[in-house]
Amino acid sequence: MNAVARILEWPTDEVEENPLAPWSSALWDSATLARVMKGEASGAFTVSGVEIDSRDVQGGDLFFALKGETMDGHRFVEGAFAKGAAAVVVDRPVDGPHILVTDTTEALELLGAASRERARGPIIGVTGSVGKTGVKEAIFAALDRASRGDAHRSVKSYNNHVGVPLSLARMPARARFGIFEMGMNHAGEIAALTRQVRPNLAVITTIAPAHIEMLGSMEAIADAKAEIFEGLEAGGTAVIPADSPYFNRLKEAALASGAQVVSFGKARDADVRLLDAVPAIGGGSLVTIDMGDRRVCYTVASPGEHHVINSLAVMAAVRGVKGDLGAAGVALAEMGGLPGRGARLQIDVPGGEPDVDGRRPALLIDESYNANPASMRATLEQLGRTPAHRRIAVLGAMKELGSHGPDYHAGLAGPIRDAGVDYAVLVGQEMEPLAEVLAQALEEGRISGELGKSAGDPLGKAVPFAHCLTVGEAVDALRRFGLERDDVILVKGSNSVGLASLVNALDKQEG
Repeated sequence: MNAVARILEWPTDEVEENPLAPWSSALWDSATLARVMKGEASGAFTVSGVEIDSRDVQGGDLFFALKGETMDGHRFVEGAFAKGAAAVVVDRPVDGPHILVTDTTEALELLGAASRERARGPIIGVTGSVGKTGVKEAIFAALDRASRGDAHRSVKSYNNHVGVPLSLARMPARARFGIFEMGMNHAGEIAALTRQVRPNLAVITTIAPAHIEMLGSMEAIADAKAEIFEGLEAGGTAVIPADSPYFNRLKEAALASGAQVVSFGKARDADVRLLDAVPAIGGGSLVTIDMGDRRVCYTVASPGEHHVINSLAVMAAVRGVKGDLGAAGVALAEMGGLPGRGARLQIDVPGGEPDVDGRRPALLIDESYNANPASMRATLEQLGRTPAHRRIAVLGAMKELGSHGPDYHAGLAGPIRDAGVDYAVLVGQEMEPLAEVLAQALEEGRISGELGKSAGDPLGKAVPFAHCLTVGEAVDALRRFGLERDDVILVKGSNSVGLASLVNALDKQEG
């Protein structure tokens, strides 16, 4: 089978003239800013970036003094200028270059809309219950490589009512591709975002019980994610998961918006179908897919079936905007886990025999940014496949599950057992149902041992654990347990639990 992805030649099309933003470092000029934001410029100036947090301002930025429920960005105007802001957007006159507007939040949305209007290449929107940031980053890496740096994307998780227009406003006029992430926790939120982004291609990664507390059912979650199709440009493409139980629901929503549907997954009739995935030398997976008219083989650096399936969405999106599949394959092969989203860190630990260099290395898997029942199961499954001296799982509470929370948390006992976890640290009050299940298994194992009988634990191996209410308690629990050389430590939980600080503490400790 000839399954080789090749990198196409660099594009040679002529540079298009764009009167709004010449091919220079200037992102916006004051005249254009005043016009599109319906404001008044204090004078002539140009800006090279856009920022809403005065702490992150860099030289040449345009700082928006946004108002929140408890904070007013106008308090930080002087600080923004001190850090090198070229100008600010305000609703009252200030000393220094500025655009005076009626409402700074509305002005940001207007600037985002103007940026979308001047875009000269296809725009991609990405949403989903799990994996949207990783898929967005992989699509960007592929298109940025092939366009020689002329792709743009939303950074971090700027996927809400402020982050989306901010990300749009930052897009250079020369960008040949734009990739934007859209998130939600209530119905109607993605509908508002997608009408700002107006994607030519929209991706839904998967449907899982994230934010079910606010939405009430899995069907409602699928409908909320499908709102992304409402903003599709005419002739747009919808990329959806063929293996999802809600595939037909998503497909109907996409077709109702006039989209061309492209499916991805393991399903036999998927347009981008997984044929094979085997462990790759050095980690990750060697993947072979069928794209209808061709088969493509590439490597996915991040281990785990969920990353393999996400790679199919990446390939479908890149092809959908006439991108370079070879460059996409290279990007997937080079792209490791993101901080908080699968990054693999080698840390030094105090226990075990040192290696020839006198170190005691262990592997820390950082999944501290987000968690829901589907991603928890997938990550625990991958933990079970990872060679280890011992497997330790530090699991934080899964938020926004509402009345479903106790069952979803208790339901992690099976995946923990199947992963061969040697010690678990549970963090957060919501983990109490899981702690009860694990405690019952330990007690049944103890009684069986005292009676000289084989354990009748329906969960199989009983897993020792500690249940902690705070991250500080979890750090202490790990110290008491004693990490050893060649241990693998998975850290995963909702961002609000704060497990990123535990990751930092482990990464900085000395062996």
